Amino acid sequence: MPAESDIETQRKRLLWRATHRGIKEMDILVGGYAMRHLAAMDGAELAVFAQLLELPDQDLLRWATGQEEVPDTLRSPMLSAILAFRPEATA
Repeated sequence: MPAESDIETQRKRLLWRATHRGIKEMDILVGGYAMRHLAAMDGAELAVFAQLLELPDQDLLRWATGQEEVPDTLRSPMLSAILAFRPEATA
């Protein structure tokens, strides 16, 4: 079982990766999801999130906007939650 400091380090790395995607819309979507949910994720969920960060931005954008369906082989509860996430509007 990883030490708590290792998990916190992993969360920080994942947050950075989630907020520096390369496409602003994905920074907002994936990064916003990460800011809201990373702190509550356990080690297994962090591993799933890390795998989802490997997906290409263009694919995520097409799936998030409904231009394409997520392939059956990639469907997961976490991916669905990310694609359905809507950041709160800022004033």
